[in-house]
Amino acid sequence: ALEVPDFKNALKQFQKLVEKTVTQKTKERLGLYIEDDDEIDYDKFYTTTQTLFGPEVKDHNVKAFFRKISNNLDTRTEWCEIFGYFIGESDALSSQLKEENMVFLVSEKQQITHAVVKRQDVIKGIVKVPHLDFTVTSSQKGVLTIFNNQRKSFCSCPFYFHQDTAWITGCDFLPRLKCVVAVTERTVIVWDYKSKGSQNNCFTIRPMENGLLCVCTVTMSDYLAKDNILIGDDKGYVHLLTVTSDHFGLKQCKGKKESQLQVLDSKTFNIVKRKLHDDWVVKVKYISDLNCFGSCSSDSIHSFVLDDVKRLEDNLPVKEFSVPRGVNAFAYCGKAKVIVTGG
Repeated sequence: ALEVPDFKNALKQFQKLVEKTVTQKTKERLGLYIEDDDEIDYDKFYTTTQTLFGPEVKDHNVKAFFRKISNNLDTRTEWCEIFGYFIGESDALSSQLKEENMVFLVSEKQQITHAVVKRQDVIKGIVKVPHLDFTVTSSQKGVLTIFNNQRKSFCSCPFYFHQDTAWITGCDFLPRLKCVVAVTERTVIVWDYKSKGSQNNCFTIRPMENGLLCVCTVTMSDYLAKDNILIGDDKGYVHLLTVTSDHFGLKQCKGKKESQLQVLDSKTFNIVKRKLHDDWVVKVKYISDLNCFGSCSSDSIHSFVLDDVKRLEDNLPVKEFSVPRGVNAFAYCGKAKVIVTGG
């Protein structure tokens, strides 16, 4: 083990470690590096760093630092970054914005310390609503929350089920109706968060076929009072549910003073579905730039589907591809025009 008599000596040894790592990575890129017992991989880099500075050094910070010097050998680094602190972050950000090859960029890190869920509960879904500067969250046991980023305020609906013990599996925002939608294993929830005071207008649409696992909003509707919702279930089906303000009577409900929890029959809604996968639909997302929806599954044959929403209403072939053991997640980048999948 390394002897660390003082912090200044630890910094000098850490600087030597960084220089040696950069030299090794440079030789690797030039094809000049010969493997030996002194080769520095991430595990060795992390172990040495923790030996120098102790348990205050966290794995995710060291990993970010190691990735930074590995991807850009000429980048400027500061020792404090391994403790999660950054110097000149705004300058670094402005220079990054000028780079044409930037694909994914996180502009700032924000921590919300408000306790939106109780103990033994976890956040299951987080959705950004850019045009309203909202962040919508849903917890496993049924708390729906809207965080207003501008006002730094919360609007929360503790939607615990007395007659339904199923957990919430996903949420999204309905831009036309300006409501929050969430799904449990057998229920679709619509929450009118605009209700004033202690009033909470919540609607549950039931019963739904199969176990609902994920949900998203389709942002292509031209009607001001109509939203389309995509839902994936545990039998491989993708559902298209159409909702309007007439279904919920939102204008009439606003005049009521008490909290409302209304159960609506799913048979009164326009719902179409199509089986696209032979296993669970773990994620469904509408990509407005492509005018298509994507759905993925752990199914090794029908792993990922990308096509027009109209394909849910007919039996025409869909665009799909196969991945061994399936696809568990995907994301679209408009700047790079690529879809990234993870299995």
